[in-house]
This record gives sequence, structure tokens and C-alpha cells, in this order.
Amino acid sequence: MFIFLKPLFYQTYSYFKSYLHEISNLIFPNLCLTCERELLDNEHNICLFCTMEIHMIYYDISTQENTLDKLFWGRVKVHRTFALFYFEKDTHEQKILHQLKYGYKAQLCIQLGKWMATDWLQKNQNLKIDAFIPVPIHSRKKFNRGYNQSEQLAKGISSILKIPVDCNFIRKTKNTNSQTKKSIFHRRLNVQNVFKLNNKWHQYKHIVIVDDVVTTGATLEAMISIINKRYPALEISIFVLAMTK
Repeated sequence: MFIFLKPLFYQTYSYFKSYLHEISNLIFPNLCLTCERELLDNEHNICLFCTMEIHMIYYDISTQENTLDKLFWGRVKVHRTFALFYFEKDTHEQKILHQLKYGYKAQLCIQLGKWMATDWLQKNQNLKIDAFIPVPIHSRKKFNRGYNQSEQLAKGISSILKIPVDCNFIRKTKNTNSQTKKSIFHRRLNVQNVFKLNNKWHQYKHIVIVDDVVTTGATLEAMISIINKRYPALEISIFVLAMTK
């Protein structure tokens, strides 16, 4: 008897689930984070139209020195750099980054991390990478925000590239102020002596530091400088979601 009722049960359950989903969308509509248009079932966080308007970075980073490379010239040695899109004020990109940091959107971070990894693979990057190292934030800031956006980005990248994320490699010991409105000089001053490496000795040959957005590169420079002191032969690359244009 149960065998015959089983298909009917699943059909009723599927209908009921769909009905609840529609009711939920009426009360709490699933809207695009940038244009606030209602998302389709196959869209997540950002609609297709807004995705197409994002200012992607299309240069071939395997053969061409780019703006992100040049940011670190004469400061620290960087093996490779990669950024998914450009950041400008009053754009979709700004809204996305704001949601990333302050909108309690951990799943958005993972989604964008997967996008970064997919774009990287399309550029035929065959580098041997030992670990992804997210830019750490202070424990107090992580508690207030609910997560570290760079860590979530790294997890999204890792899920596609199948390379581990090491969140204990380096930590931030001071809860610094936001870099947003600071000059280049004060950005560098703000991140001096705020990072500390884990005492464990690592056998990594090539790591990738993951960050959400880079403007002057002061934070990444401070991290790389302290890493180079202990691991001078270690190759360090940079993956960022966005860079200022």
C-alpha cells in the first residue's frame, strides 16, 4: 500500500514546498543586491543584468604586467596578481563590496570566491599553489561583522580549485581603524606592526593571499613584508575580488 502512495506523497510534498516558497517570496522577496529587482530562481544575490554591467578585468595576467603588479613595484616582491573586477564609486561594484563587508552576506562572499576561481581557470593559470591565506581581521571586528569576508572568499575559491585555506598562518593583533578615508601615508602607518605569523614552521613554496579590495596595497604590503622576513624564498601571489581603477 505504502509503495503506491509513495509517489503521491512526494508529489504533495513538492507542491507544498513550492507553495511555501512562493508565500515566502511574497513576504520576503529575494531581491538583487544592486538594482533591487526580484531575482529569478536561478539567480543568486545579483541578477544577470547587473552581472553583465560589472567592469570585469580582462587582461591576460599570465603574460602581461598589469596595474595590480605595478602597485607593488619597488615595495615587495609579488609572484602573480589577479583581480576579478574594477571598483569605482556609485557603481554596482561598490554596492556589492558594501554588502560583502557590512550586509551579513557570508554566502555572497563564497559565491564571489567561486566566480574568482572560475575566471582564474578560464585564464589557464596552472600555477602550483600550496595554500590560500585570507587577509585576517581582528577578532573583535570579526565578531561584530559575523565573518571575515576574505576568509569566505578564500573558501569559495578553494571549493573550485581544491586547494586548502590556511586561516592560522597569520593573524591580526591590533584592531585598526578603517583604511577607507586615509591617505597613502596614513594607510601604511595604520597597518605597521599589526600582523603576527603563527609560530609553526610551514613548508609552503607558493601561497596566495586573498583580499576583497585593494586600493593602495598598504595592508598586503605589510603582510608580505612580515612573511618575507621568515620565509624569504616563499613565492607569494595575490588574489583580490576588486581593485580601484
